[in-house]
Amino acid sequence: MPSNVAPAPGTGTSSAAGAEAVVPAEAVTPLIRGIAVLRRLTDADGVSSLSGLERSTGLARSTVDRITATLARRGYVRLDGRDAVLAPRLMELGNAYLAALRLPRLLDAHADALADELDESVSLAVGDQDGIRFIHQATRRRAMSLSFRIGDLLPAERTAPGPLFATEWGDREWARWHERRAADPEDRRFPAVPARSRPIEYGEDDRNDEKDRIGANRTNRTNRKNGKDLTAAQDPTVGKDPTVGKNPTVGKNLTAGKDLTVGKSLAADRPEEPGAGRSARRLPTLGDDFEQRTAEAREAGWALDDQLIEPGLVALSMPVREAGRIACVVSVVSHTSRHTAADLRDTLLPRLREAVAAMERELREAQHAESATPTPRATAAPSGLAVWTGASKQELGREFIESLARGLTVITAFGEGRAELNLTEVAQATGLARATARRALITLEHLGYVTAHDRVFRLTPRVLGLGFPPLSRTSLAEIAAPHLTELSQRLHDSVSLAVLTGDEIQYTGRVSTSRVMSVHITIGTRLPAYPTALGRVMLADLPEPPLTELLPLTPRTITDPARLKAVLDRVREEGYALVDEELEVGLRSVAVPVRERGGRVVAAVNVAMHSSRRTPEECVAEVLPELRAAVGRIEEDLWVAGRFRRVPRT
Repeated sequence: MPSNVAPAPGTGTSSAAGAEAVVPAEAVTPLIRGIAVLRRLTDADGVSSLSGLERSTGLARSTVDRITATLARRGYVRLDGRDAVLAPRLMELGNAYLAALRLPRLLDAHADALADELDESVSLAVGDQDGIRFIHQATRRRAMSLSFRIGDLLPAERTAPGPLFATEWGDREWARWHERRAADPEDRRFPAVPARSRPIEYGEDDRNDEKDRIGANRTNRTNRKNGKDLTAAQDPTVGKDPTVGKNPTVGKNLTAGKDLTVGKSLAADRPEEPGAGRSARRLPTLGDDFEQRTAEAREAGWALDDQLIEPGLVALSMPVREAGRIACVVSVVSHTSRHTAADLRDTLLPRLREAVAAMERELREAQHAESATPTPRATAAPSGLAVWTGASKQELGREFIESLARGLTVITAFGEGRAELNLTEVAQATGLARATARRALITLEHLGYVTAHDRVFRLTPRVLGLGFPPLSRTSLAEIAAPHLTELSQRLHDSVSLAVLTGDEIQYTGRVSTSRVMSVHITIGTRLPAYPTALGRVMLADLPEPPLTELLPLTPRTITDPARLKAVLDRVREEGYALVDEELEVGLRSVAVPVRERGGRVVAAVNVAMHSSRRTPEECVAEVLPELRAAVGRIEEDLWVAGRFRRVPRT
């Protein structure tokens, strides 16, 4: 049955012209609707009211309530009053794609090293139909810095990687691109970029010129397939436009000189056409020269973005190839206050070539290692989904949509060593019946999240569009915040998150109680680490903790280095610290560490109270179990969010 959800960018449910695709008879309608809700939340930067979701999806309010309740049960959204908020655990869907892709694991370190060396932002991107998606961002912290996120989708024609990916397009891909350009003249389907302008509609003469140009370019692609590769310099029909001949800068080849007008809109400088009153003329807009730029990229082996996305943003890109095909594109991104596009090319292209060579060598070595030790395609252990869905159904009743939860679980069946799975392997990995797994795969293929070839399924980059962009910038403090609130409400005491900075702790998260006597500390406050429970659990993880200048803040403060070292040894062994009136008389606190995926302590959480509320023994018996459980939930979210990116601590 047809979905009543309007198509959004990158859904695969409609053609570029906006005609709704036919939904397969075996598709799972709740899964289609649930993914539509996730897309709308992603487009809304991760948070939307339930009534807003009702309006944007066209679904009934009761359906939205059931979908969000199911997603909340899964841990993919958090219900905050009347709002639905994307939760870090949703990133496990995008992680499944990135793990199966292998490229982040193999190439992220190269991109990070290049960014550090050049002191410029560096990104990795893959093609997604007629767009590009970022799979890694190594950004520089500046007042003027790059705001793109992992998973963001950009139109190919307004980027430097786009022409490089387009060198491998066939007639089908070019037809899709032309249809999308006609249907979405302002790039409204790409919320990550500013809209482009098309101020005047086509006149009849321009329509005929455009048809001639498209026909000529399709002829060129046919010639290239037949071995007749015509570059823009050799074939005057490539990139032909009614403005050619009236502006001598249009159509120049970047390899021939430093022409910065290629790819820019000439609308501001273009003189009025003689006889313009006879028919409306279409002014050039961003991306009109995309086929020309593709021909130039094919010849040069690199591409430039000279302020195509927005004024000031410039980028230089090169493809990273594996087995002769473009695996991804690496880009160095800067601002015109630091580099012009030509300067970026002249200055950084040699170093970028070296980095690409190292990345391609890394891919070859990985491929050789995998070929030398072939292993059977791995499948994940059954996920216990049946037990979980049964319990969820019993708890939530009809508010829980079992088919939605099962369908999303199919995405997590893929991963490292599981890039390609057949139906049987998907069923085994998820614990689903083959018929259930098959219907979920049919639905995901219809929506464009998986592809099928010879009965083998693969995830597509579109999976990154399910929440990854807004969540990829989430900090540790933001991840911890809802868990701190829940813990404080459960214990009726103040709860804090802190990080270690030298020999001090800095508060980065805080939930206070409304008692007459309570602990009042603001976010950003710094305190010495040695007399605090938060500081001790983080100091205990260091091989050589700084134990100098131990001043007596209260009569009970430990100031002897040897004694404090023994205390830290015990904290390391027991996994928690309890400090009783060493920072301030009457203040008692218990803390446990927060660890990243590799086991390193990156922060700590404490519960603080007046000493009259609980004895030290009651803190260990009553507070510590609740505290450890809350930190365990924080770590679960942190491990998902930090699998393919660095999670900021503050």
